[in-house]
Amino acid sequence: MKMNTPFLREVFLKRYLCIILLIISSYLRAQVVTVSGNWNPSLPVITEAGNNYTGTYDNTTTTITPITLSATLPGNFLNLLSGTGAKMTMHYTTNAWHSSLGLAARRTGGTGSVSGFCLICSATINGGAAFVPIQQMSDSTLVTLTFGGLLGINNTANFSDINLIIQLSGVSVTIPATTYSARIVFIIVAN
Repeated sequence: MKMNTPFLREVFLKRYLCIILLIISSYLRAQVVTVSGNWNPSLPVITEAGNNYTGTYDNTTTTITPITLSATLPGNFLNLLSGTGAKMTMHYTTNAWHSSLGLAARRTGGTGSVSGFCLICSATINGGAAFVPIQQMSDSTLVTLTFGGLLGINNTANFSDINLIIQLSGVSVTIPATTYSARIVFIIVAN
């Protein structure tokens, strides 16, 4: 079929470009962070005048579901990183918060594995063993996620059982008594 008009050539070119982009985008998958559990600290009641709170609390002694993270890095993200690894960052958002209160997190445990066709592959979690302060406006790095080996076909790096200990600091009788809440946001980015 011969096309003599530039308009028809442009229409067909746009159509083929859209189809190619649609096919490419169907193979791309995003990295995913899954968070389970929560922590709702309960502070002791002060019964004697002149006493203050201990100031720092964490979720190590609670009987609620622990906070656990898992992450999935698909093969297209691994190839994009070209072996540089990734990092999991965190920051918090609030509904009601006092500027004297501080949040920090540290990790305990965690395992890494690679699925798909891959030769001599490994996935490891590094860092986060000490408390890392969580900022409200800027991201703090919690852990780095590294992987190695010969990446093959349809690979995915999986990181699981990353248990978190959250620490609340700055609690004092000088802070007005009310309910304060914060949501911690975790993001995976290139290292």
